[in-house]
Amino acid sequence: MDRNVNIITDLKGNKIVLINDIIFKGKRSVNWDDVKNYLEIYVGEFYEIADTNDIVYIGKELPDEYTGSRYTYSLKGANAKAKANASQGIPEMLEIATGKHFRENSGEKHNRNAANGWYRYNSRFALPVYDDSGEVERYNVFHASMLIRHDADGKMYLYDIMDIKKEMSNPFES
Repeated sequence: MDRNVNIITDLKGNKIVLINDIIFKGKRSVNWDDVKNYLEIYVGEFYEIADTNDIVYIGKELPDEYTGSRYTYSLKGANAKAKANASQGIPEMLEIATGKHFRENSGEKHNRNAANGWYRYNSRFALPVYDDSGEVERYNVFHASMLIRHDADGKMYLYDIMDIKKEMSNPFES
Protein backbone atom coordinates (compact mmCIF):
# COMPACT_ATOMS: atom_id res chain seq x y z
CA MET A 1 0.00 0.00 0.00
CA ASP A 2 1.33 3.45 -0.89
CA ARG A 3 1.84 5.77 2.03
CA ASN A 4 2.13 9.53 1.62
CA VAL A 5 4.26 10.25 4.69
CA ASN A 6 7.33 12.47 5.20
CA ILE A 7 9.53 13.54 8.08
CA ILE A 8 9.97 17.29 8.38
CA THR A 9 11.65 19.56 10.91
CA ASP A 10 9.82 22.44 12.61
CA LEU A 11 11.31 25.87 13.32
CA LYS A 12 12.63 24.66 16.69
CA GLY A 13 14.51 21.76 15.07
CA ASN A 14 12.09 19.06 16.25
CA LYS A 15 11.03 16.34 13.85
CA ILE A 16 7.39 15.78 12.87
CA VAL A 17 5.89 12.95 10.82
CA LEU A 18 3.79 14.64 8.15
CA ILE A 19 0.88 12.37 7.16
CA ASN A 20 -0.47 13.84 3.94
CA ASP A 21 -3.62 11.76 3.44
CA ILE A 22 -6.64 11.22 5.65
CA ILE A 23 -7.61 7.65 4.80
CA PHE A 24 -9.81 7.00 7.84
CA LYS A 25 -12.70 9.46 7.53
CA GLY A 26 -16.23 9.54 8.75
CA LYS A 27 -18.75 11.99 10.03
CA ARG A 28 -19.64 10.00 13.12
CA SER A 29 -16.99 7.52 14.15
CA VAL A 30 -13.90 5.61 13.08
CA ASN A 31 -14.29 2.15 11.59
CA TRP A 32 -11.66 0.47 13.76
CA ASP A 33 -11.93 -2.78 11.77
CA ASP A 34 -10.54 -0.89 8.74
CA VAL A 35 -7.69 0.47 10.88
CA LYS A 36 -7.00 -3.04 12.22
CA ASN A 37 -6.80 -4.41 8.68
CA TYR A 38 -4.47 -1.57 7.68
CA LEU A 39 -2.13 -2.28 10.60
CA GLU A 40 -1.61 -5.85 9.35
CA ILE A 41 0.84 -4.47 6.74
CA TYR A 42 3.36 -3.78 9.51
CA VAL A 43 3.24 -7.15 11.30
CA GLY A 44 6.62 -8.86 11.11
CA GLU A 45 8.50 -5.63 10.35
CA PHE A 46 10.99 -3.85 12.59
CA TYR A 47 12.18 -0.26 12.81
CA GLU A 48 15.08 1.56 14.44
CA ILE A 49 14.62 4.51 16.77
CA ALA A 50 17.32 6.93 15.59
CA ASP A 51 17.76 8.60 19.01
CA THR A 52 18.63 5.38 20.87
CA ASN A 53 19.36 2.83 18.10
CA ASP A 54 16.73 0.57 19.70
CA ILE A 55 15.09 -1.92 17.34
CA VAL A 56 11.31 -2.13 17.73
CA TYR A 57 9.39 -5.04 16.25
CA ILE A 58 5.77 -5.07 15.15
CA GLY A 59 4.13 -8.19 16.53
CA LYS A 60 0.85 -9.81 15.60
CA GLU A 61 -0.89 -8.36 18.68
CA LEU A 62 -0.44 -4.72 17.59
CA PRO A 63 -3.55 -4.48 15.36
CA ASP A 64 -5.81 -5.79 18.16
CA GLU A 65 -4.26 -3.67 20.90
CA TYR A 66 -4.06 -0.49 18.81
CA THR A 67 -7.73 -0.69 17.83
CA GLY A 68 -9.19 -2.37 20.91
CA SER A 69 -7.42 -0.91 23.93
CA ARG A 70 -9.24 0.90 26.73
CA TYR A 71 -7.47 4.05 25.62
CA THR A 72 -8.77 3.67 22.04
CA TYR A 73 -12.33 3.08 23.29
CA SER A 74 -12.11 6.27 25.35
CA LEU A 75 -11.28 8.41 22.30
CA LYS A 76 -13.94 10.53 20.64
CA GLY A 77 -14.07 12.83 17.62
CA ALA A 78 -10.84 14.41 16.41
CA ASN A 79 -8.56 12.40 18.73
CA ALA A 80 -10.05 9.11 17.53
CA LYS A 81 -9.51 10.16 13.90
CA ALA A 82 -5.98 11.32 14.76
CA LYS A 83 -5.09 7.93 16.23
CA ALA A 84 -6.66 6.08 13.30
CA ASN A 85 -4.72 8.15 10.76
CA ALA A 86 -1.50 8.08 12.81
CA SER A 87 -1.36 4.38 11.92
CA GLN A 88 -0.07 5.44 8.48
CA GLY A 89 3.07 6.96 10.03
CA ILE A 90 4.07 4.26 12.51
CA PRO A 91 7.49 3.50 10.92
CA GLU A 92 8.43 7.17 10.83
CA MET A 93 6.97 7.90 14.27
CA LEU A 94 9.21 5.19 15.69
CA GLU A 95 12.21 6.53 13.77
CA ILE A 96 11.89 10.06 15.24
CA ALA A 97 10.85 8.96 18.76
CA THR A 98 12.72 10.55 21.67
CA GLY A 99 12.62 10.66 25.47
CA LYS A 100 12.97 6.96 26.28
CA HIS A 101 11.42 6.32 29.70
CA PHE A 102 11.34 2.93 31.50
CA ARG A 103 8.60 1.51 33.73
CA GLU A 104 8.55 -1.81 35.54
CA ASN A 105 5.74 -4.15 34.60
CA SER A 106 3.15 -3.87 37.34
CA GLY A 107 0.23 -5.82 35.90
CA GLU A 108 -0.12 -9.58 36.06
CA LYS A 109 -1.76 -9.54 32.66
CA HIS A 110 1.63 -8.83 31.05
CA ASN A 111 3.96 -10.92 33.25
CA ARG A 112 5.08 -13.00 30.28
CA ASN A 113 4.95 -10.63 27.33
CA ALA A 114 6.38 -7.60 29.17
CA ALA A 115 8.67 -9.47 31.54
CA ASN A 116 11.39 -6.83 31.11
CA GLY A 117 9.04 -3.88 31.57
CA TRP A 118 7.77 -1.07 29.38
CA TYR A 119 9.25 1.90 27.58
CA ARG A 120 7.55 5.09 26.48
CA TYR A 121 8.87 7.36 23.80
CA ASN A 122 7.55 10.71 22.62
CA SER A 123 6.74 11.28 18.99
CA ARG A 124 4.89 13.87 16.90
CA PHE A 125 2.78 13.75 13.79
CA ALA A 126 0.77 16.19 11.71
CA LEU A 127 -2.50 15.71 9.82
CA PRO A 128 -3.97 17.94 7.12
CA VAL A 129 -7.02 20.14 7.65
CA TYR A 130 -8.97 20.80 4.47
CA ASP A 131 -10.92 23.92 3.48
CA ASP A 132 -14.39 23.84 1.91
CA SER A 133 -12.95 23.31 -1.59
CA GLY A 134 -10.94 20.25 -0.51
CA GLU A 135 -7.56 22.00 -0.50
CA VAL A 136 -5.15 21.63 2.43
CA GLU A 137 -5.56 24.71 4.60
CA ARG A 138 -3.08 23.80 7.34
CA TYR A 139 -1.77 20.88 9.35
CA ASN A 140 -2.60 20.11 12.97
CA VAL A 141 0.34 18.80 14.98
CA PHE A 142 -0.15 16.09 17.61
CA HIS A 143 2.02 14.65 20.36
CA ALA A 144 1.82 10.90 21.02
CA SER A 145 3.38 8.39 23.41
CA MET A 146 4.71 5.24 21.78
CA LEU A 147 4.22 2.39 24.27
CA ILE A 148 6.82 -0.37 23.81
CA ARG A 149 6.83 -3.64 25.70
CA HIS A 150 10.14 -5.35 26.46
CA ASP A 151 9.43 -9.04 26.01
CA ALA A 152 10.95 -11.99 27.85
CA ASP A 153 12.68 -12.84 24.53
CA GLY A 154 14.68 -9.60 24.90
CA LYS A 155 12.99 -7.89 21.96
CA MET A 156 11.04 -4.65 22.10
CA TYR A 157 7.56 -4.59 20.52
CA LEU A 158 5.29 -1.65 19.72
CA TYR A 159 2.23 -2.18 21.89
CA ASP A 160 0.11 0.92 21.37
CA ILE A 161 0.14 4.64 20.70
CA MET A 162 -1.44 6.62 23.53
CA ASP A 163 -1.84 10.07 25.07
CA ILE A 164 -2.54 11.72 21.72
CA LYS A 165 -2.86 15.46 22.24
CA LYS A 166 -3.20 18.23 19.71
CA GLU A 167 -0.50 20.85 20.10
CA MET A 168 -2.49 24.06 20.24
CA SER A 169 0.37 26.39 19.40
CA ASN A 170 1.70 24.45 16.44
CA PRO A 171 -0.68 24.30 13.48
CA PHE A 172 1.28 25.20 10.39
CA GLU A 173 0.30 26.33 6.94
CA SER A 174 0.85 24.06 3.97
